[in-house]
Amino acid sequence: MGIDVKKRIKKEKVRNFLAKDFNGFRAELLQYARTYFPDKIQDFTEASLGGLFLDMAAMVGDTMSFYLDHQFNELNPLTAVENSNILRHLRAAGVKLSGAAPASVKVRFYVEVQAEKASSGNYQPIHNTLPVVLAGTQLESAEGIVFNLVEDIDFSEKDDQGIYKARATVSEKNTDGTPATYIMSREGLCVSGKETVESFSIGTAHVPFRQLVLRDINVSDIISVTDTQGNKYYQVETLSQDTVFKGVLNIDDDGNLVPMNLEVSPCPYRFVANFDPRTKLTTLQFGSGNAETFDDDIIPDPSKLSLDLYGKTTFSRFAIDPQSLLETQSLGIAPRNTKLRVSYRSGGGLSHNVAAESIRFVKVLHMEFRRNPTATQADFVRSSIDVKNKFPARGGDKAPTLDELRRRAPAARQMQSRIVTKQDMLTRIYTLPSKFGRVFRAGIRANPANPLATQIFVATRDKDGYLDIAPDQLKLNLSTYLNEFRLISDAMDILDAQVINFSVKFGILTAPDVNKTAVVDTVIKKLAEVLSIDNFQIDQPIVLDDLVNIIINTQGVLSLMNLDVQPVVGTVQGRSYGSATFNFKNATKNRMIVGPPGSIFEMKYLEHDIIGTAS
Repeated sequence: MGIDVKKRIKKEKVRNFLAKDFNGFRAELLQYARTYFPDKIQDFTEASLGGLFLDMAAMVGDTMSFYLDHQFNELNPLTAVENSNILRHLRAAGVKLSGAAPASVKVRFYVEVQAEKASSGNYQPIHNTLPVVLAGTQLESAEGIVFNLVEDIDFSEKDDQGIYKARATVSEKNTDGTPATYIMSREGLCVSGKETVESFSIGTAHVPFRQLVLRDINVSDIISVTDTQGNKYYQVETLSQDTVFKGVLNIDDDGNLVPMNLEVSPCPYRFVANFDPRTKLTTLQFGSGNAETFDDDIIPDPSKLSLDLYGKTTFSRFAIDPQSLLETQSLGIAPRNTKLRVSYRSGGGLSHNVAAESIRFVKVLHMEFRRNPTATQADFVRSSIDVKNKFPARGGDKAPTLDELRRRAPAARQMQSRIVTKQDMLTRIYTLPSKFGRVFRAGIRANPANPLATQIFVATRDKDGYLDIAPDQLKLNLSTYLNEFRLISDAMDILDAQVINFSVKFGILTAPDVNKTAVVDTVIKKLAEVLSIDNFQIDQPIVLDDLVNIIINTQGVLSLMNLDVQPVVGTVQGRSYGSATFNFKNATKNRMIVGPPGSIFEMKYLEHDIIGTAS
């Protein structure tokens, strides 16, 4: 066998790849040069030519090492720092990006109508004068927040027994004591925000995946997208989703119990709405198909999905995607040579959670009469319109930050078109479309009475940012939303989380050479950061040792004399607290205060609920 003589007489250059920074690279290069090239150059001081070569090479290595570390960190959504990369991770993980959420509230509408004597001898409102207040009617609160009616209110609608669903009270009487006019009232759901109609002229050129940017920021709902040919474009999650679930009016006898039927409808004209948290703008992206060249199967018959066995009498199991039932050759039709009319709603935030009885003004009224009353009767009813919200508006919230969104990415990666795990459930709850309200905190527990049921505890925030019970409409929206993803054998009970307000009192011994007031203020500030509601979840206990560590590790504190955590209820010095409470002492286990099932701790007033003394 041959021997490599050159390898024997030549020194082996041992290379080290552990250097990561400038100093490390320079030290390795210096050692390498002195070991293998001692007779070439010996002066490596900072002012020498050798020092220049070392510094330049080390700088290149340091720069490349930095960018390598940076690019590696950008591969993880939890460590990425560039906003564009974070957004790519969020979209790849399936996190639903949304802006500020609007508030929703039930508003009662009042109209005054004239009375007439019925054939039975009783007095009743003149049926022909009963109006329909149409969706799109705009109301305004005392704070200037605009609310939009999202459903038609028909004052002439009756139940199965022939009684008006609207509440009727006598307003004025004739001289003989008989009713002259009635006040009819009925509630309708209103959502805050500004409704805008924007038009886009589309040229004759075919542009696949055409994108249109809406003008207003924080768009919460795309109401409708239509073109001049009468085509309606449907919003989908992805352009590959070629069917949508559509609600159809139920005209059967059970219409009062089930007002809408659900059916699968093809949607060749479709789009996706992408929200950018950096600019707060929403972009509509359409499909790639050409309407002039598509084949007939772009709108196929769903009944053709049945399997042809071709003489076989058996078939095996197979997997299907219920949201992609129709196999088409494109991802939807791209608009061309038309004019798109986009109607959308924008705006939201904590300020939209207006107080009760603050919505009193009708800004824009859309009312129609379907039974041809006289002009005088119609004007009388139209001029009598009045509105009032009995309860405060809830569900409005500020737009989530990128840091808040990135925390949802790990759970969203496991998300699928059904709910299987607890993480699936929480992700679905937090990604409820913002037009239906927003859940601030959600907790999940097993139902002790039903092994197949799950208890979901939810809480929202009011306009001041304090925890509040979720409105019934939000819970109904959440139930409808989750029902599309749950397994058929699963059951869910949506309950209000119990909000427990508490306070902290402590006494410390400070060093003799420090300002006692300043030390106490520092401790209070540190406790306020930890006890903020942003750091609490449903069913999360209060760990007393965490509070102790914060206090005793504050500079100037020698020892902790006492620490007391107690619930706060009712009204204290003009501050309003919740009514939920329990015995903190009996609930303390292993130095942790554990709340009742489905509860959440909230220090409501951080500037008042932490009291400290020093000695």
